Amino acid sequence: MCVLKDLSPSCTISDVKEEYHKKFSKLYPERQSFRLEPRGKAVKDEETLESLEVKDGGKLYFKDLGPQISWTTVFLVEYAGPLVVYMLLYIRPAIVYGPEAASKPYATVVHIAAACWSGHYAKRLLETLFVHRFSKATMPLMNIFKNSGYYWGYGALVGYFVNHPLYTPPMYGDAQVYTGLAMFLFNEYGNFVIHCALRDLRPAGTKERKIPYPTSHPMTQLFRFVSCPNYTYEVGAWLSFAVMTQTLSVVLFILAGFYQMSVWAIGKHRNYRKEFKDYPKGRKAIVPFLL
Repeated sequence: MCVLKDLSPSCTISDVKEEYHKKFSKLYPERQSFRLEPRGKAVKDEETLESLEVKDGGKLYFKDLGPQISWTTVFLVEYAGPLVVYMLLYIRPAIVYGPEAASKPYATVVHIAAACWSGHYAKRLLETLFVHRFSKATMPLMNIFKNSGYYWGYGALVGYFVNHPLYTPPMYGDAQVYTGLAMFLFNEYGNFVIHCALRDLRPAGTKERKIPYPTSHPMTQLFRFVSCPNYTYEVGAWLSFAVMTQTLSVVLFILAGFYQMSVWAIGKHRNYRKEFKDYPKGRKAIVPFLL
């Protein structure tokens, strides 16, 4: 496709992308992927041509990753959606539930559930802005539609039934509601602590990766058993929400979420073990001792 001349052996793949961008202005660096073989694995931005044994006259194979969008933008859109959708259903709009729905009494658990749901997604939005550090700046544009469809759709499904005028409180009353609430708050806090611990492993502005270990904070002890305790706590939070609300729609939400988080956790666990030869052997991906 082109020949890049102004490169030295010490140039990185990031430098290659900048030079390529000069020749093809529409293909900005985040949209580019280079590999040593046509079907090979993409090489990392920080690798040099010398380390890859790409010499004068050598070849790199280019792949267009398609239009990209920042991770921050994707997360803000996908997390704001379920927050807005759920709270709109919480006020029981006449177009959804009928003209007299808003005047019917709310069970106490409905208010608690709304506070938990909105608190969870408000936390996620704030973490996106102030806590998370991403190893990659962008992701494919189409991901925003796939991810938002999941979060927005389940926000509508869960919100519709929990806020429905015919919703009935859990079988065991306040004992079940407040047990579920306590469990939910515990897991939400654990999830936040893990996110902060993971942030501290990567200095700002870098792509550095380290093995996560428990810190002095007791909530991080879960690192002894799983590679992705943030997902473990996330699943625990929604299981608690299911206990608190006792609705089938929440169970469906948990099953879908657990499947997706398990896929992510297993992938990250595999990468940890491949990248770090001294990675703790006793850890599982997401469920202690099992998965």
